[in-house]
Amino acid sequence: MMYQTASQFEAQMPNAKLLLSDEPEMESSLHSDQLMLLVACLDWLWRDRQDYFIGANLTIYFSRQQLKNRDFRGPDFFLIKGVEKTPRPSWVVWEEDGQYPNLIIELLSSSTASTDRSLKKQLYQDRFRTPEYFWFSPDTLEFEGFRLVGHRYEPIPLTGIGQRWSEELELFMGIKNGQLRYFFPDGALVPTPQEAAETAQQLLQQEKSRADRLANYLISQGIDPDRLGDD
Repeated sequence: MMYQTASQFEAQMPNAKLLLSDEPEMESSLHSDQLMLLVACLDWLWRDRQDYFIGANLTIYFSRQQLKNRDFRGPDFFLIKGVEKTPRPSWVVWEEDGQYPNLIIELLSSSTASTDRSLKKQLYQDRFRTPEYFWFSPDTLEFEGFRLVGHRYEPIPLTGIGQRWSEELELFMGIKNGQLRYFFPDGALVPTPQEAAETAQQLLQQEKSRADRLANYLISQGIDPDRLGDD
């Protein structure tokens, strides 16, 4: 038998970081819109951070046997914290220092709901050890959440207004207008980038209107607004 040094062995191994994702398209536009919403809102909220990765309908490769058998669909949405925020064609656990998701959200559909509620829940609990697992149905609005307590998932209770707290996000999640959304601890909605831009524009317009009213009042009193700062 010919033995090899670690460096010689490594030189012969393919770069697993180049593994492409192998996921089917989303079930419907409801599902794809919901997925894009979850990604866009969290990316906007964490826009100044560079220490996380979001996977959207992306394959997680966690063992060479799984890769060989091609027997696993990746989560619809997953979050991994404490990693470099760079694009990846897939998430390869053994190339990422063994890191698994901190949080997973599955979007239920008629073809996946049974698996999401059973086999995947078991996998995320026992193999991934993912601290939080949520599922949501864009069709029926079914919404459940679980937190890993010891070795088992325990249900995350609903608040009085139908939200569930995520320790990983430090946000609430709940349903608004038929979609799963994030909420700040004070109850305010985490906006989409478009909603945030519209709010900023409204605030600018309100400030301009206030300044115009003040200027008109000063003029009515015979005061030139442009000369107020000269003295």
